[in-house]
Amino acid sequence: MTNSDPIWRLIPPIETTGQIQMSIDRWLLQQHILGQIPPTLRFYTWSNPTISLGYHQRHYPEHWQSLVWHDSPKERLRQRPVDIVKRPTGGRGVLHQGDLTYALIGSGFVGKRVEVYQQICQFLIDGWRSLGVDLQYGTAGTGYVHNPNCFGTATSADLVCADGYKLIGSAQLIKSGAILQHGSMRIDPDLDLFKKVFGESIYLPPVAILQLTVPQIIDTLTQAAQQHFQVKFEIEPLSDTEWLQIKEELKLFLSKLDIY
Repeated sequence: MTNSDPIWRLIPPIETTGQIQMSIDRWLLQQHILGQIPPTLRFYTWSNPTISLGYHQRHYPEHWQSLVWHDSPKERLRQRPVDIVKRPTGGRGVLHQGDLTYALIGSGFVGKRVEVYQQICQFLIDGWRSLGVDLQYGTAGTGYVHNPNCFGTATSADLVCADGYKLIGSAQLIKSGAILQHGSMRIDPDLDLFKKVFGESIYLPPVAILQLTVPQIIDTLTQAAQQHFQVKFEIEPLSDTEWLQIKEELKLFLSKLDIY
C-alpha cells in the first residue's frame, strides 16, 4: 500500500434482521451508483434465523413458511419463527444462522461475471488461507437451479474446503456499472435446523473453522481485502441520516412487494 491508495469505506459489523440487512445492501449499491459513497465493504450477522431467497427464486418449499427455531433443547418453549426475505442478488435459498455475511459494493471491475466473482473472491481465499483454511472454487454445472438450497451445490462462484465442505456461497448484482457482491460464510450451522429447512444433512465445518471467532475472521478478511484491492479503509458507521434513508428504502421495497 502507498499514500496514494484509494480510500474505501468500511462499515463496522451490524447485527439486525434480514429485511434491514438486505435494505442496507440495496441502499449502499444505489448510493454508490449515484456517486454518494466510495466502494464499501461490510460484514454482518442476522439477529434471527433467516432464509434469503435469490431475486429470481419464485418457488420454495411450502413448509418454510411455518419453520421455527430455538437456541438449545432448553429453549424449546421459546421458539422463534424463521424469517424469509428476498435478496437483491441471484442464486438459491440460503439459511442464515451460525454464519457471517460479507458485502462488497464497488465499480470498475472488468471481465465476464465469473471473472468478476473471482476478482472479488480472491480476498476471501487469501484471508481464509492465513487462518489455516484452504479454499477452492466449486465445479457444479447449471443443474443447481433446480435445487432450492444454495449450499446444496458448489458452482464456480462458490468456495469449498479441501474436504468438500462449502464454506462460502456468493451472489451478485451488477447495475449501472456498479456491483453488489455478498455472500454467506457458513461457520457454525445448526445441523437440526438445516435438515428441517432443506431435508438433507450436512456435516460440521472443519475444526479449523469452528475454533475461530467472528471478530478474528472479520479482522483477517479486512486486512486481506486491503492488501488484495490495494486500498485503505476508512471506518465509517452508518449515520443517523443514512439509517433514516435505509428505513425509507425498506418501506418502498415492501410496498412494491405488496403490489405483486
